[in-house]
Amino acid sequence: MKLLWALAALLLCCWRGDASTGPQINVEPSEVSNRTSAILTCNLTDPTLPSKGSYWTHNDKVIEKSKSSSSNFASYNLEKITYQQSGRYECVFETDPQVKQVIEVKTPPHVGAYKHSEHGNENDKSVLTCVAHGYPLPTDWMWYKEEGNELKAIVNGTQRYEIKSTPNKTMLTIEDLNIETDGGYYFCSGDNNYGQNKDKIYLRVRSRLAALWPFLGIVAEVIILVTVIFIYEKRRKPDDVTDDDDSGAAPLKSNSSANHKEKNVRQRNAN
Repeated sequence: MKLLWALAALLLCCWRGDASTGPQINVEPSEVSNRTSAILTCNLTDPTLPSKGSYWTHNDKVIEKSKSSSSNFASYNLEKITYQQSGRYECVFETDPQVKQVIEVKTPPHVGAYKHSEHGNENDKSVLTCVAHGYPLPTDWMWYKEEGNELKAIVNGTQRYEIKSTPNKTMLTIEDLNIETDGGYYFCSGDNNYGQNKDKIYLRVRSRLAALWPFLGIVAEVIILVTVIFIYEKRRKPDDVTDDDDSGAAPLKSNSSANHKEKNVRQRNAN
């Protein structure tokens, strides 16, 4: 009796083990990290699962050109791996139900400034932003300020600095901008287990009066224009008066000459 119970327990353990194992898919390589190219392959070795074909997904999006009629073998060629190609790849076999396996492609993060040039007025605050792409995203962010030929690390919460970061974004807030010391290049750096990347932002701090210069320029232009018009009109009026006088004198001179000729003719006739 004890022997029967032992045999039943052994069969139950074996059945549970097979059920938990599931379909067998051999992948090569199991992970890709810091490589410039790779060929991903999956081999479905379970003969009890007939497959109608296969395809690949990248970050849960189907790669249309990867669809294949191959029943139990799938491959995908990554000719050039950048941060855009990093992520989770899955080979999916069209069995009933579908079976799939994951291969992760990992690269250093890609870090980029949201804007490479920022402007701020003195005594105001400025917010510098960097974002990250790729897989995996940065686990650590750092900010630096260029001083001479060196990069000085900025510590969160010190002086007038505040740093807020998430895996895909970091923001540096500088309070009470100083026109003498706060201008210049700032660097944001993102790190993960596979490398580090950074980008830079140029901050220009302007005087509070800088916003008034365009308005003052317009006012000056208007004043100059009005002055030129006034001087032109002032100089033009005497010339116009002289021209009018000349045009009025000419007919009088002509009439006087005619009367003089008529008088001479009469005197001749009388003689």
